Amino acid sequence: MPKSIQNEEVVSRGPRLLTEERRRKILEILEAEERVTVEDLVQRFGVSSVTVRGDLDSLAKSGSLIRSHGGAIKRIDPRTDYPIAFKETLHSAEKARIGAAAAELIRPGQIIILDSGTTTAEIARRLKHLKVRPVTVITNALNSAMELSSSPDLSVVMLGGILRPMSFSLVGPQAEQTLRDLNADQLFLGVDALDHELGLSTPDILEAQLNALMIKVAREVTVVADSSKLRRRSLSVICKVNLIHRLITDTGADEQVVESLREQGLQVLTV
Repeated sequence: MPKSIQNEEVVSRGPRLLTEERRRKILEILEAEERVTVEDLVQRFGVSSVTVRGDLDSLAKSGSLIRSHGGAIKRIDPRTDYPIAFKETLHSAEKARIGAAAAELIRPGQIIILDSGTTTAEIARRLKHLKVRPVTVITNALNSAMELSSSPDLSVVMLGGILRPMSFSLVGPQAEQTLRDLNADQLFLGVDALDHELGLSTPDILEAQLNALMIKVAREVTVVADSSKLRRRSLSVICKVNLIHRLITDTGADEQVVESLREQGLQVLTV
């Protein structure tokens, strides 16, 4: 092989290997510290913020980490319950789009149920600004109830029960008893995991029981979940896929997963 070609190959391979090494070290830092920021990585590696963001985006696309505002975190374990303040930093743009699309399905005069979660909270924020009145909202989520409390023309029914500080939600026998005496036109359900075989699941057993009852009292069920929740399983099963009518997710959803869900009769909207 001519010397000039050999030198050209060495030059072309160098940056690629340096990039791979840097990304490997980023994952090592994440494993030890659980989260990183763009600013910190710029200082550690002596590269530009554009380069670091490119590294994080590439690693996120491969599923090695999860991008958050200003940095990244370790991949989330669907079996673990995380604080809602932490969840709010994840996939915020996708959740906003999903929430907006879900709110557009609400019609005047309807009774809706809003489950707890950061994506359903986006529905509450959107509904507050839409001219869809009157609407009655049943919810077990303190954050969504507070979001809607400033709109006097929206009627909010709060389910009582045991407070889960991690999610700002109310669960347990009291919440279930109240819900049994109610009915709704639509349920908007946020989940931690959705698998086309197992169904919907969440880390908390009491939350799963209440969610299953929400599905029973609602005429139509829409699951709102960003693409990171798909093809995952958690501890407590809520229901099978055939008991829900619609999934609203983002355009990052795996096409094979989406097609598998559609084959089971589920309407899937990507936004």
